[in-house]
Amino acid sequence: MADFTRIKKDFPILRQKVNGKPLVYLDSAATSQKPKQVIEAEKEYYQTINANVARTVHYLGEKATEKYEEARKKVAEFIGAEPEEIIFVRNATEGINLVANCLASELKDGDEILTTVMEHHSNIVPWQMIAQKTGAKVKYADILPAGTLNLELMWHMMSEKTKLVAVTQVSNVLGTINPIKEIVKAANEFGALTLIDAAQSAPHLPINVKELDCDFLVFSGHKMLGPTGIGVLYGKKELLKQMPPFLGGGEMIREVTLEKTTYNDLPHKFEAGTPNIAGAIALGAAVDYLRHIGMNEIRKHETELTKYCLEKLSKLKRVEIYGPKDPENKGGVVSFNVTGVHPHDVAQILDSDGIAIRSGHACAMPLMKKLEVESVCRASFYIYNTKQDVDKLIRALKKVEKVFKK
Repeated sequence: MADFTRIKKDFPILRQKVNGKPLVYLDSAATSQKPKQVIEAEKEYYQTINANVARTVHYLGEKATEKYEEARKKVAEFIGAEPEEIIFVRNATEGINLVANCLASELKDGDEILTTVMEHHSNIVPWQMIAQKTGAKVKYADILPAGTLNLELMWHMMSEKTKLVAVTQVSNVLGTINPIKEIVKAANEFGALTLIDAAQSAPHLPINVKELDCDFLVFSGHKMLGPTGIGVLYGKKELLKQMPPFLGGGEMIREVTLEKTTYNDLPHKFEAGTPNIAGAIALGAAVDYLRHIGMNEIRKHETELTKYCLEKLSKLKRVEIYGPKDPENKGGVVSFNVTGVHPHDVAQILDSDGIAIRSGHACAMPLMKKLEVESVCRASFYIYNTKQDVDKLIRALKKVEKVFKK
């Protein structure tokens, strides 16, 4: 069983003080902190094997390529995929844009793309852009008052016109865990492709893409202890083989003449130019770290923290909580507002006590409109958080209520 109190010691940044107070980091849904093992992995690459990959036969180049492809294998195993189905991208956003642009030639006027009102902008804007180019229409499944998807409506919205269903596995605002297997099964009945935004789930939940049976899945390394600038697109092998490349350039080619180009095998067909080698290797180290703890253990720990936070917050009279109240049905994300106080003011007072939370629309403006608010406060948990962190949050919120008396 993991000792989550000891785990905190692996994160150098958490040793510092902010405004004279020990740092309490509750913004992991935006980006996670990095353990020393990940930091050292990136540092070691630059200090010992820095070279380009798949281009040379000298020692450094071969070692760099070996470590880069080793990281791909680790990521593949992490989500139950095959290495050639793993495309390294900059982040989940780029992964979605890659799929959107590569599928654009398959869409026509009258086709439909189905997503939801709880999506991050990254899973809305690319589809709107492609719809404008192709004449396809983007449709949005609504949510119920409890913050869960209106599945009955979603089933009703699917039809033979539906060519793609793109949905988040875990809402970055509500924390809602969506029933992905059911959604994928329903989409398959109409022959629609499926893309899962796992940016908020891959760091926190066990994932097996074969069990989910999704066609595509994306996530970002920086939210799961890895560095920024590295992300993952998973795609079913047969689909990736059929899709045209997104970017042209070096390494994604097999042969180039002045008349035409033939493309490389998977996954290199989609990795034009020099990739983020150091980032991929460090992401591999992050995967090692998470697997050592165990994703089931991580999920259990965050569920307990979320339950504790919801119980404490519910006792504050001026706090309104958004999303499911059952911690078993949500990730480690709790969004709330203090009545009569702007979220930015709340965040600033918390920051004065060394507590970091997110405030704003959280890149989910359509959802904010649905909730009838302009912005929210969001506390999000990860492996380095404890109940003591929640207690400090609650004490600081009581301070907010005193400062902003009605």
